[in-house]
Amino acid sequence: MDTVQPGGALAGDDLSSLSSSPATILSRWTFALSRRYQHLLDKTVPYILYRWIACLFVALIYAIRVYFVQGFYIITYGLGIYMLNLLIGFLSPQIDPEIHDGPSLPTRGSDEFRPFVRRLPEFKFWYSITKAFCIAFLMTFFAVFDVPVFWPILLFYWLLLFVLTMRRQIMHMVKYRYVPFSFGKQRYDGKKAPSTDSMSLPRD
Repeated sequence: MDTVQPGGALAGDDLSSLSSSPATILSRWTFALSRRYQHLLDKTVPYILYRWIACLFVALIYAIRVYFVQGFYIITYGLGIYMLNLLIGFLSPQIDPEIHDGPSLPTRGSDEFRPFVRRLPEFKFWYSITKAFCIAFLMTFFAVFDVPVFWPILLFYWLLLFVLTMRRQIMHMVKYRYVPFSFGKQRYDGKKAPSTDSMSLPRD
């Protein structure tokens, strides 16, 4: 027989049945699975080259699938638009100079090194592209998404949109003097170079 705790709370079997209800078990299982999945993703962060090789492999599988079925061009077009949007976020600074006044990135080797902070970090850029290719690949197995279109027009429109978007992005980079890559810029690692006096031979 169940007892009633002060305040109207049930004790005994009702409390145990509430903690072991199907909704609670499902919620715990989903949370544990989500944590495990996030842990596996976090372990792949340092392996940049291998992650992008895997992404290219997934993209190749999708391209082969579309080539053999000769359809689903509207999905490919939407995927291309989504990738273009991700690319703009990857090449753009986290703080837009047109809206906020911030320090400009160094443009000469003698300037102080300041790393470029992206609006879309590299890991999220890779993860979003890989996930988009996986979702698009699954969509190719449903005939409802195979909308008949004339694909050369879609390809031409996407190329035109790509050229115009990249032109605007490059003009933005030139105007505010920033480069979205840190290769070749001067770094300060805290090591002091030996002076010429210390390297000279002692005199008699």
